[in-house]
Amino acid sequence: MTHYASVAELESVVGGPAETSDWMVIDQSRIDTFADATGDHQWIHVDAARAAAGPFGTTIAHGYLTLSILSVLLFGLVTLEGSPMIINYGLDRVRFPTVVPVGSRVRAHAQVVSVDAAPQGVRVHLLVTMEIESTEKPALVAESIALFVLEK
Repeated sequence: MTHYASVAELESVVGGPAETSDWMVIDQSRIDTFADATGDHQWIHVDAARAAAGPFGTTIAHGYLTLSILSVLLFGLVTLEGSPMIINYGLDRVRFPTVVPVGSRVRAHAQVVSVDAAPQGVRVHLLVTMEIESTEKPALVAESIALFVLEK
């Protein structure tokens, strides 16, 4: 986690090293809860017996589950003095290069790619890669856009 004292300091790290989150385990309970919340009960996610005989050998997380946990993984990685609130502004170019098998540990790497003025503060674009422990391909690659609201 890095705390920046000013917008200028945050701008100075554009293109620099990525910040890395803590690990999170994607267990079956999380997958089932997501399935219940979204209504997506496809067997590859929730039917362990059938999934064991399927193409992945186990149940897998929903792609949108991996996307939704970004807010947890990214929370606090980058903070800015004078910004009491960060709002999820959106995403660009989201991809799911590989599946996340149940029991996997994932973490996010976030690199600041741009900092742009906005009426309420600054929009910070982060290139985010979600790593799966001991797996070469990432679970997710996206550009996340956060609006750092600045006190007036």
